[in-house]
Amino acid sequence: CPPPQSGRPRLRVTRSTRSPVISFLASSPYGFVDFVPRRRGRRIRAEATARTRQEKEQQEAEVSAVEDSFAVREAAAAPPPEEEGGFDEELTLAGEDGDWVVRFEQSFNVFLTDTVIFILDILYRDRDYARFFVLETIARVPYFAFISVLHLYETFGWSRRADNIKVHFAESMNEFHHLLIMEALGGNSVWLDRFLARFSAFFYYFVTVGMYMLSPRMAYHFSECVERHAYSTYDKFLKLNGEELKKLPAPEVAVNYYMNEDLYMFDEFQTSRAPNSRRPKVDNLYDVFVNVRDDEAEHCKTMKACQTHETLRSPHAVQSSIEADAE
Repeated sequence: CPPPQSGRPRLRVTRSTRSPVISFLASSPYGFVDFVPRRRGRRIRAEATARTRQEKEQQEAEVSAVEDSFAVREAAAAPPPEEEGGFDEELTLAGEDGDWVVRFEQSFNVFLTDTVIFILDILYRDRDYARFFVLETIARVPYFAFISVLHLYETFGWSRRADNIKVHFAESMNEFHHLLIMEALGGNSVWLDRFLARFSAFFYYFVTVGMYMLSPRMAYHFSECVERHAYSTYDKFLKLNGEELKKLPAPEVAVNYYMNEDLYMFDEFQTSRAPNSRRPKVDNLYDVFVNVRDDEAEHCKTMKACQTHETLRSPHAVQSSIEADAE
């Protein structure tokens, strides 16, 4: 509506008018729009557009920072080539629920992983084998949690994913043998280390079950974060102690596991490889830690595949399908 006609002179806002005057006019019965010059209005709209563009660029930068977080943090321990057990450092985002959901899940997982790493760095600064024992005790828990939830869903008839259960069981068995190796090296010799590892594993199990029921993608990504840290930890250990490790014998449990004639379960958790394509050597303790490190890389690849594929396929099932199609 036009301003009321009266004998009172209308006010004009000039270019030299300050913000207090603008605030006063905004509350006046004559209305604010009538008093703001067109140039002033265009400048306000331009500033709002610039702020919107700046906020959008900042959000895109935050997403890029989350995606590249591992590459930045693990730059000091770059993985070896693919044939030596390396893996792709780029994170794959699988987000049907929207990018903001993926960003939240990954940001939370990275924060939680960094917190655990910070605590481990304080407690096990110069105690490598004890640290490895704690890591391997915790690392096998997620696969047991995944299997528990998948069994529950199958019991109620909600889903049936036999290949997922089979692959996760193979992953758990691989981590179990890692744990046996660390125990053979004396990593569990201190009672406090055993208590901390087992109490953390108990708590971690229920956290993973809840996370997996809420968002399988989030749970798989968190497990990927843990496996990436394990890979980096073993890789740094090899670079710092390689010459000494080559002079030490391999534990018997490691020889029995990696040199066993029946490596069906060993092939089963490596979903990025064809069965029988990886056969480690075990000549000394250095070879043992190389194999453990490369196993963690394979776990990381499998966890990454679980985030991008609705149903995971067993490597042996894929090979059987290929052979059947060839016939």
